[in-house]
Amino acid sequence: MSASVDMTSRYHELARTDLADLVPELLLAGQLIDRSGMAWCISEFGREGMLEVAIEEWMAASPIYTERMQRALNFQGTDVVTIFKGLQLDIGAPPQFMDFRYHVEDANHGTFHLDHCGALMDVEPMGQEYVKGMCHDIEDPTFDATAVATNPKAQVRPVHRPPRTPPDRHPHCMWTVTIDESHPAVDESPGCTENRKSRAASVTLDPIDAGEQGKADYSGPLLSDLDFAEFSHSALTRIADEVCLQMHLLNLGFVRAVSDRLDPEGAKALCLKQLTGIAGIAAERIHRALRLPGGIAGAVRTLRLHPLLNPAAYVRAEFTEDGFTVRHSPAHEDNAWIALCGPHSVKPLQAIVRAVDPCLDVVVEGDPVEWSCRVVERDEAAEEFTEVAVTRVSTGSAFEFEPRRSLPITPIG
Repeated sequence: MSASVDMTSRYHELARTDLADLVPELLLAGQLIDRSGMAWCISEFGREGMLEVAIEEWMAASPIYTERMQRALNFQGTDVVTIFKGLQLDIGAPPQFMDFRYHVEDANHGTFHLDHCGALMDVEPMGQEYVKGMCHDIEDPTFDATAVATNPKAQVRPVHRPPRTPPDRHPHCMWTVTIDESHPAVDESPGCTENRKSRAASVTLDPIDAGEQGKADYSGPLLSDLDFAEFSHSALTRIADEVCLQMHLLNLGFVRAVSDRLDPEGAKALCLKQLTGIAGIAAERIHRALRLPGGIAGAVRTLRLHPLLNPAAYVRAEFTEDGFTVRHSPAHEDNAWIALCGPHSVKPLQAIVRAVDPCLDVVVEGDPVEWSCRVVERDEAAEEFTEVAVTRVSTGSAFEFEPRRSLPITPIG
């Protein structure tokens, strides 16, 4: 069978309406990476060690990918509005699941609150220590690290936050964002400095065609909710690719943090568990959201659109009707997710195809870097991997998006 070589984004082939459905799914998948990885970190390092890994990975990634999205969608600036726009396109704040509501006083002052925090819903059953760990220990350094991409003099500080008192308090939390020249500048973390050297940080993606129908950027007013259907086809393609890079950059921060704490084999084993869990849940949601067919054809389509194999400029692969062939790529040079897959390691690929149909499997042949994967049918259904089941515990695995009106937010000052 002939292979199609991906010279441009694999998301380019999707209709504009499908892309509008896919982008929030990818943002949510990025959030669920931690639901997959941190359970295994607790087992390996304990609660305190897990918190350290989470802080290091997000601080290593968010300033880089925030800057990339600002450049791609032409909303670079140094004000509160720019910070809020960045959060709306951040895997740390997927729409509705992390339901940020914004209020702008002026260029240097604003607040946000969360009407719904899916991450809180996931950790509250684990007890107040875990809630405090997420809402205090992790958020304090990582919110400022995200804001530093816009203005190093920005400070994000809580008005109130969980543990909730009373237990059903709404909104779940509220924060102020203040930019002041008297604030000490926030420096990026050593992990972020290291992550800037990665191929993921600098890979070039397809440009946005300003002549297409729909919005080519986010240069206008801050909106209460982004209606992705308003963006042009090429803008949505670029956003989807950028969101996949956000996931890769977060994973590279995770790999670095884990590798600092474990021997090479132990780190590889933990990272493989993280990938397997998110691979299965992301595949299930992508397959359902885009209403893809079942069987081998549906599994190959899901693989083609999965963040493991995207963006095409970062993870190089040639697809056929029943599989694909991986080539050496920038992702291999980064030791990214794809480096965990191959003839030596098929579990993440199995998790993806079994999300489409538990009777599907893969046959993988080649060497550790360049290999081919063929999707095949088995007579018996396979059981769900433990790693996928662990990730499924998150409320995000079954979360449903709803239509929202997109209204401009006007500064009151």
